[in-house]
Amino acid sequence: MEKRNTAPRADEISLEAKPETTSRRKFIGRVGSAAAASLAVSATGLSSLAQSAEAQSTSASSNGFGNQRAQESYMIRVAAARGELAVPTPPEITNGDEQRYPNRIGNYSKGLAHNNIGEVTPASYGSFLNAVHGGQPQQFDQIQLGGTALLVDPQAGLAFDLEGTDSHQLAIGTPPSVASQTMADTMVESYWMSLCRDVNFTQYGNEPISQAAIKELNSLPAFAGPKPVTPQNLFRGFTPGDFAANQPDPNLQHLRNGRGIGAYVHVDVLFEAYFIACLALIDNSAPLDPNNPYVGSKTQSGFGTWGSPHLKTIVAEVSQRALKAVWYQKWFVHRHLRPEAFGGLVHMEKTGQANYPLHPDVLNSHALAEVFAKNGTYFLPHAFPEGCPQHPSYGQGHGTVAGACATVVKAWFNDLAPLTSIPGLANIMQPSEDGFSLVPYEGSDAGQLTIGGEMNKLAANIAIGRNHAGVHWRHDYADSLPLGEAVA
Repeated sequence: MEKRNTAPRADEISLEAKPETTSRRKFIGRVGSAAAASLAVSATGLSSLAQSAEAQSTSASSNGFGNQRAQESYMIRVAAARGELAVPTPPEITNGDEQRYPNRIGNYSKGLAHNNIGEVTPASYGSFLNAVHGGQPQQFDQIQLGGTALLVDPQAGLAFDLEGTDSHQLAIGTPPSVASQTMADTMVESYWMSLCRDVNFTQYGNEPISQAAIKELNSLPAFAGPKPVTPQNLFRGFTPGDFAANQPDPNLQHLRNGRGIGAYVHVDVLFEAYFIACLALIDNSAPLDPNNPYVGSKTQSGFGTWGSPHLKTIVAEVSQRALKAVWYQKWFVHRHLRPEAFGGLVHMEKTGQANYPLHPDVLNSHALAEVFAKNGTYFLPHAFPEGCPQHPSYGQGHGTVAGACATVVKAWFNDLAPLTSIPGLANIMQPSEDGFSLVPYEGSDAGQLTIGGEMNKLAANIAIGRNHAGVHWRHDYADSLPLGEAVA
């Protein structure tokens, strides 16, 4: 991915820092003393545990190679820990909605208890805040739920890794406020994505629904997608290469529209798409990055290090690191509402059951009128029968994993290499209009598609696929790709 400016948006209301009580360092103090001793590192030098280990190692009776190797391993780990300790912890800036609205309309609350118009009850949300601010396992068990569905892994953001930068030292941006024009214009895109789910990607701009989407999105001043909106970049991402019913269908089809890609990201293993791309590149002898230490060697080739088992392992491994980083942002920093909840606010406002400070861009949009004409409600149509997942919206798990895994693959191979130069990948195909076969891709850029550009496109397609399904916002995807890149 390319680095993206994730500074607060100009149209946001006041920005507020997260409460100090969410600090990881305070959480360390609450775990058992033995566990804390094994995790804490002194800012002024080695921890007492490390000093004890160093003394034991130094006094060892053996002076052979085994002891020397253990000493070297130990010092490498200490140096790595010192380096990670020096990484500054960035300030976490929320959009202030949690403090601004006592009824918590700007924050995630699915799974908690609600009143008859979908507003979370104070006691239920209070028990939720008590857990995320306290950080103790027993406090999470005391959250007052509104049903039997469980919250998805809210303590993942507290987990530690013994390798790499700690998840709390990686930054993400700030999502827009529920009352902002940016939020309204982003929701208009979400409504149009729902209306266009069954329109083939190749038909964007050739039929009336996508034409109307392009027209309205171009009219919205705070819409954060590619501008001007064209058939080539409608619902697409920002990275180079991007511009270009509940009953399953019994006929297998290639992905050709928003409903198809939404169905894929409903059931995929999060690193799956990048692992498949990795296998295709390996199996077709794609050129390696020239910095690979075995490139050009006359006597060696890589395997467990700098070979295919190494790459296949880290593509999967980096996804778990990415999830820990973004789960911290989800539960302990932003707690941002999902599009389905915003659609509930729109419905209650439009039907006169509540009065919410929503920007008129969404309330008066053509997209909203089309959704109501088609469905008889102002709720956001969902591709998933269960609606959104049981965890907050910002950042996006798929997007963070996309940024991490795509970056690893691009770093491993020569990302500037054109696909036409790789035997087995030079014959570029795309789905037929009915999805039942593949046909040659005959776009004018066919000879210019590169490993790096296609990995960028793959990452964006997977992440934005969650937006097609109605479970995420554009800013969830756009701010999470750089977070995943930082993890990688």
